[in-house]
Amino acid sequence: MTTTNRPSSPSAASPAAAARVPSAGGGTRGERAPRGSARAKLIAAAHAAVRKQGYSATTVDQICAAAGVTKGAFFHHFASKEDLAVAAAEGWTDRARPMFEMPPHVKLEDPLGRLLGHIDFRLAMLDGPTEDYTCFVGTMVQEAYATSDRIRAACEASINAYCEALAPDIQATVDRYGAPEGVTAIGLAQHIQSVLQGSFVLAKTTNDPAIARESVTHLKRYVRMLFGRGGAA
Repeated sequence: MTTTNRPSSPSAASPAAAARVPSAGGGTRGERAPRGSARAKLIAAAHAAVRKQGYSATTVDQICAAAGVTKGAFFHHFASKEDLAVAAAEGWTDRARPMFEMPPHVKLEDPLGRLLGHIDFRLAMLDGPTEDYTCFVGTMVQEAYATSDRIRAACEASINAYCEALAPDIQATVDRYGAPEGVTAIGLAQHIQSVLQGSFVLAKTTNDPAIARESVTHLKRYVRMLFGRGGAA
């Protein structure tokens, strides 16, 4: 994830940059998914429906209606709702990739600046209706982990992919600044993911992203203190 000729000073991610991350199934936040294959439309519809009302409450009929495709088209691409859920989890991983490529902080020379910039970027995304910023795989796995091992494994793979993408900058930060004994790159990446997922749950309890923003701000303070850079947000 490192490149040459990076500016040396960190900068916070802007809400505008966060808004350019592709939404579930394509497009930008707040827009409909672009025209494309029935399969892509079904995955986009599944992302939107599950984030809004949960996996169990979402039906194949609802997904087909939202995608604008027939039930016959659904079963042409997927044998079951479970099959769609697994494919949608894989699609969610693809949706997350621009977060590690597009925002301006990825060009910073300082790995801690890149890490804090990523947290700022996630903070900037916490706005609008709850279903616009919460996590599809995090929502789905809370319901399906005990009833579908295929869905659980697909959600695990998606969450692990996020952590693995974040780990190189964490390791570079550890190498430059040091860290307390026992701190590992993948362990801290998993902690960051845990705080994000927990912040989404808190936001659902209040139907307000403010409590999620506060939680992620505490995370940023923790990361700064962990690497001896003070606790200021």
